[in-house]
Amino acid sequence: MKRARIESDGAIHDAVLAEGRLQLADGSSVAEQEVRWLPPLQPTRRPRTIVAVAENYIDRSEHLAFTPPGEPQIYLKGENTLIGHRGCTWRPDEVTYMHHECGLAVVIGRTARRVTRADAYDHVAGYSVVNDYTVRDYLENYYRPNLRAKSRDACTPIGPWLVDAADVRNPMSLRQTTYINGAIVERSNTGDMIFDIAYLIAYLSGFMTLAPGDVILTGNAGGGVGVHAGDEVVTEIDGIGRLANTIVGDDRRAR
Repeated sequence: MKRARIESDGAIHDAVLAEGRLQLADGSSVAEQEVRWLPPLQPTRRPRTIVAVAENYIDRSEHLAFTPPGEPQIYLKGENTLIGHRGCTWRPDEVTYMHHECGLAVVIGRTARRVTRADAYDHVAGYSVVNDYTVRDYLENYYRPNLRAKSRDACTPIGPWLVDAADVRNPMSLRQTTYINGAIVERSNTGDMIFDIAYLIAYLSGFMTLAPGDVILTGNAGGGVGVHAGDEVVTEIDGIGRLANTIVGDDRRAR
């Protein structure tokens, strides 16, 4: 099932996709274009922790010309970074290079503490599409994203849907595509991860407890294409969703 969180007529609703419309809990439905989309996470399962994995794709390591790491390169993000489908992300006019990073988001459904790879998927609630923008100007070290580069307000669109884990037959074989203003700028596949989903859950839960609602951003393959004010960026993962986002400059940020 595809689940969403939306705002309609001043109220926030849980919704599911039914016959091309958003069906609300009271049985009514609304069109997708008539609502404001929120990150598709339940209020009782808001992320305590957002864990992101850097340099987790074979193509990514080749692009950056470095030896793949022996263990995952991890950084944390704040909940302030998350925005919903069709939201706006600010690109400061002063920066020279800000780029998209399409990836698969894994949402934890059961407390995970020292789980094995074999049991890892039992702890997944579902999957979503994420676009984890990076402002390269603000990186203190190329391989260690800092707060200004990766934890800016509204810098990480996620959604539109949270797709139930049971409905995703093989999350490690999903095609990912990114478009800027309708042109394809990146193609990749989740099968190219260096550290797969089961490994990441087992690795992380070995030293930190993952709680229901926590989110793991599994990384990006190519990326590298700069974005500018006015661009529409669409990140799509087959079977998970098509996430649209607009880049705005200082003039829109000031409003």
